[in-house]
Amino acid sequence: MSKSDDFLPNTAPFSPDQLQWLNGFLPNLQPDQLIWMEGFLGGLRVAKGDAAPAVSVTAPKLTVLFGSESGNAESLADQTVKTATKACFKAKAVSMSDIKPAKLKGIENLLVLVSTWGEGDPPENSIDFIQTLMSDQAPRLEGTRFSVLGLGDTSYEHFCKMGIDIDARLEALGAQRVFDRKDCDVDFDDDYAAWSTGAIAALSALAAPAAAPVSVATAPATATVKYSRKNPFPSELTERVMLNGAGSAKETIHLEFSLEGSGLEYEAGDALAVIPHNAQDVVDTILAATKLDGSATVTLKDGECTLSDALTRKLDATAISLPVLKRYNEIALNEQLAELIDPANKAKLNDYIHGREIIDVLVDFPASEITANQLTSTMRKLPPRLYSIASSLKAHPGEVHLTVGVVRYDSNGRQRKGVCSSFLADRIEEGGKVDIFVTTNKHFKVPANPDAPLIMVGPGTGIAPFRAFIEERQATEATGKNWLIFGDQHYLTDFLYQTEWQSYLSDGVLTKLDVAFSRDQAKKVYVQDRMRENATELYAWLEQGASFCVCGDATRMAHDVDKALHDVIAQEGGLSEEAAADYVKQLKADKRYLRDVY
Repeated sequence: MSKSDDFLPNTAPFSPDQLQWLNGFLPNLQPDQLIWMEGFLGGLRVAKGDAAPAVSVTAPKLTVLFGSESGNAESLADQTVKTATKACFKAKAVSMSDIKPAKLKGIENLLVLVSTWGEGDPPENSIDFIQTLMSDQAPRLEGTRFSVLGLGDTSYEHFCKMGIDIDARLEALGAQRVFDRKDCDVDFDDDYAAWSTGAIAALSALAAPAAAPVSVATAPATATVKYSRKNPFPSELTERVMLNGAGSAKETIHLEFSLEGSGLEYEAGDALAVIPHNAQDVVDTILAATKLDGSATVTLKDGECTLSDALTRKLDATAISLPVLKRYNEIALNEQLAELIDPANKAKLNDYIHGREIIDVLVDFPASEITANQLTSTMRKLPPRLYSIASSLKAHPGEVHLTVGVVRYDSNGRQRKGVCSSFLADRIEEGGKVDIFVTTNKHFKVPANPDAPLIMVGPGTGIAPFRAFIEERQATEATGKNWLIFGDQHYLTDFLYQTEWQSYLSDGVLTKLDVAFSRDQAKKVYVQDRMRENATELYAWLEQGASFCVCGDATRMAHDVDKALHDVIAQEGGLSEEAAADYVKQLKADKRYLRDVY
């Protein structure tokens, strides 16, 4: 560890040998180990008669700022607040949607957690904040100490761009970086733990003169099992139903899982994370291409296992990205691949990656020799897949439901399939177990006011959370009006949950239902077309305080729906383009324009 990486400063009251040992020991501790150590040391102080004062002298303030799309950054921000509070900070988590950059001035201790969405875009809740922070309107921040954690996905070109940009911008504004930025891939647990431990320790060292322990720590009691990303719950698949009719070009399945004995809870709008397994034929083709023995032992971050087990359950054995190709070519030393990943050939590389998988790389650019451990070193951990929950816990106690579109296609001479969707469709029998955990989404919820109207736009599998929303509104006897705008290809085969929606309409739970089946007529019709056709009523609902919620495809649908919303508001409100944009901004600020797009 270099001097700049030391967790403890040279001014800490330890000998050089003690500092060296502690700086080698502390960074490797896991959060639960740190908590245990805190309790042990607190007890040791009591035993020595050196109990800490019961009340803090002056607890330094810490702002934990987050920009979150799927909820990971927000969840980690909450976790950071708890850790910082134990370190005697008066910490609070703040969403970028709830603060202006000007308010950063005067903040002495700042930790930032921000995700990067898609191809280098900011999270929905942080667009305005980041735009202002990067502009001339941003304040000078001398006197602010900070560190940044970026969340991203290495399969995208602009990995952790928001974290990189904000880290550089804070420094440019005069803030003092006290701990190096950490860029996290989808497997972020260990990197986050190292960053939070280091960043809070660095801030503590600088704020130490003002801080004193809040109370004497005691060793924590044994906690009940908590199921999470690092400890998923093995849930039983109790039911799987095909939602599409015969002859449909689509394959959409309804899945029901048991939560019995898990203690897991969720709210309508949250997501369920599923940890899939790779298909056996995918593993077999990789073993055949590399001529490796599946029973060979490999060493991964979490221990040893067989190569077959690693390729099936632990590693992403399909997705390719620039980092994967670079790691592989350090072994293969293939000149053609070296040329392909050269920055000058960016367009050619993107064309190659599209529709191809790791097996294609192994066949197209074979390594003359590769070991099992070398192969696994090129791959990242198999990430969980997040699906919008399609049920209300109030309506289905002890259960959680999903609506999943199964992905199957041919590309570059091979049959392909979605890793998780085909896992759920083909490789888990009813009664089998699937590892799951819940991820919260505080920014996509049923209106808190039960009397407020609700407009839901959800084509295809985007219908999932709105099934949960309407079940929630019915279970809580909410009196607000509900309007669903649903779209898909054909009425006869693709009207997902048709009988449920028609029953809700008949019972009056659903006030209005509009559908857009794009291929049932010569001219295609989409959900945004139904919005424009109902422009007067849609605007009237908004004026009555309706929430406008959208779920589904981010690449085209969400953009087209957003454009239609702006147009409807401008037309019906008699507003200019700029004034309509301000109206939409206010909807977002009031948390009445909510999006769950992917």
